[in-house]
Amino acid sequence: MNGSMDGVRVGALLGLGVFCVWWACWTRPPRVRRPRRRVRALLDAAGWPEVPTAALPFVCLVAGTGAGVLVLAVSAVPVLGFGACAAAAWAPVVLARSRARRREQDAAAQWPDAVDAMTASVRAGATLPEAVAGLAVRGPSGFRPAFARFAAAHRASGSFDAELERLRDDLADPVFDRLAATVRMTRQVGGSDLGATLRTFSGYLREDARTRGELQARQSWTVSAARLAVAAPWIVLALLATRPGTLAAFADTTGALVLAGGAALTAGSYRLMLRLGRLPTPRRVLT
Repeated sequence: MNGSMDGVRVGALLGLGVFCVWWACWTRPPRVRRPRRRVRALLDAAGWPEVPTAALPFVCLVAGTGAGVLVLAVSAVPVLGFGACAAAAWAPVVLARSRARRREQDAAAQWPDAVDAMTASVRAGATLPEAVAGLAVRGPSGFRPAFARFAAAHRASGSFDAELERLRDDLADPVFDRLAATVRMTRQVGGSDLGATLRTFSGYLREDARTRGELQARQSWTVSAARLAVAAPWIVLALLATRPGTLAAFADTTGALVLAGGAALTAGSYRLMLRLGRLPTPRRVLT
């Protein structure tokens, strides 16, 4: 009798274990794939939150195919068509990254004044939601519509924490992530040091912007010279291609290998130069 009861217990525990494994494997929420998450983050940082995630790969595909077919039809050199296809396909990504960096630099230059305006509102007796909503007028120009939406949503719902989290996702800005964490902590634990904390934060932002500007000014000449060195051989090739018979030299296997090797060395050197000279960028926290 005891043996049969032990068997029942073991069977029940085994069935419970199988059920737990099934529950863990099949009832998890679907995870967003890493490439899609990166594309979504790039579009948000570039100021295109309304653009679907699949739009960027589609534009890259169309641009690359069109450029490759056009260059192949004009030059009749397959390796040139492939190079044009790769360059045109990568161009939308470069445009989005350039726009994201420009928006980040513009916002970084305006955030200290915005934090000072928020500090003045708090010292004047405004509540935290009112101080944050006031950035719809005195905040960074590119982010003001998001703060206006926050003000309208907060008036409708009255939930500060939920609307602040939604605003943080809408802005996708590392500076506001830290500002939002400071504001949320002050609201939860209370205290009278918010004004001093915001002034310290504003001073830190100004010092960081000044240091980063000096470094960028010093390396601008080196980066420009490196870009000219990368582009010079291909400018010469484009000029030589205007002469009859020049492209025919690259139509065979040896010419294709020369062009492919030159393109690989150029792209690798340029990427290495950018990586070695890249300044560390602030990363988002609490995401």
